[in-house]
Amino acid sequence: MTLPPAYAFVKDFDPEPSKTLVMDRHYLLYAAKGAMRLEAEGRGWTLPPARAALIHAGREITVAMPQRLSACSVLFDTGFVAAPKASLSVFEMTPLARELVLACRTYGPDATLDDYGMQLFQLLAVTTWKLAETPSRAGLPSGKSDAVRKALALTETQLAGEPSFEMIATQVALSPRTLARRFSEELGMTWRQALRRLRMNHAIEALADPQRQITEIAFSVGYNSLSAFNTAFRDFTGLTPTEFRGSFGG
Repeated sequence: MTLPPAYAFVKDFDPEPSKTLVMDRHYLLYAAKGAMRLEAEGRGWTLPPARAALIHAGREITVAMPQRLSACSVLFDTGFVAAPKASLSVFEMTPLARELVLACRTYGPDATLDDYGMQLFQLLAVTTWKLAETPSRAGLPSGKSDAVRKALALTETQLAGEPSFEMIATQVALSPRTLARRFSEELGMTWRQALRRLRMNHAIEALADPQRQITEIAFSVGYNSLSAFNTAFRDFTGLTPTEFRGSFGG
């Protein structure tokens, strides 16, 4: 079967463990509902409906689906559009970009791409390629050494409480001073900054589940009051949790 020069991949997923993907097309990765996790080039991101990733053809990525989600991604033949400027860019979606993606849903790999569809995909490419030039700063480096990777994983399991940096250092068989230096060298941030980013990324992921209450989410990521959570979330995203959830659309 000959695939059209651009098409939408639409599918509902149940939670799945991570898997590695390499596409032979430029890939706009997007979840219309729910959230997924993306890891590539030594960094990790959470992708709720307010955020998308543009991936250059041939670039290896790892995707995990921690919750039920509705994927609505788009694949572009390398001869149909110019190559993205970056090999990978995670960016914030605008209402226009979201509506364009959703409008492309009827053009799957088996559909006939008419003139309207061609123009729709071209407009989507122009819009998202431009958005991708301003990447999100919400990604978290994965770490290069086993010790830092393990320290991040241990921290992630303790977000609801008060994780101890000294205890985590002991668990990865390093002194706190050595582990702190590793965080600075490998991640470009302190452990406390990484903890905050992990908490915010988990909160963003939880907000993509409409059944979860914001107060419950706040406690689940280690905040003892809704006001403290709202302040931290606004500092991180520029929006309150309610506003951020509202940006997901219908």
